[in-house]
Amino acid sequence: MTFRFRSAEEAIGAIGRKLGPSDWLTIDQERINLFAQATGDFQWLHVDPQRAARGPFGKTIAHGFLSLSLTNLFLPDLFMPDNLDWGVNYGLDRVRFPAPVPVGAHIRASGELLDAKPIGENGVQTTVRMVIEVEGGDKPGCVADTLQRYAFL
Repeated sequence: MTFRFRSAEEAIGAIGRKLGPSDWLTIDQERINLFAQATGDFQWLHVDPQRAARGPFGKTIAHGFLSLSLTNLFLPDLFMPDNLDWGVNYGLDRVRFPAPVPVGAHIRASGELLDAKPIGENGVQTTVRMVIEVEGGDKPGCVADTLQRYAFL
């Protein structure tokens, strides 16, 4: 269920709140290939199923930065301001890729609101730790402390 908030004060009051989980998403080869095209990263571990079958993971794996980019897809399922004028991704404090995300894997996100600070007259900067879980895996595919800035109407 999405945590919704209408002001900087509500976000600040929710520091420590657990978020999610999101719905599951299947990582297919088409998504991996499109990411390779967008970034120019054509490492065989990602885009050559025949060679990857003989490689260290037994199949292709998603790019780590593909897993990271999906935090932007999942975040609105976990955490969403109402009464929003605008919002932007502000950056990242820490990112790790503890486990590969193999083609065909189901992933989902959960999170925790680590911090929220007022900015300007009507804004808030939040830090959300996003964890990309790989179904059936012992370790997540990605853990990232994401920074967002929101301004309210």
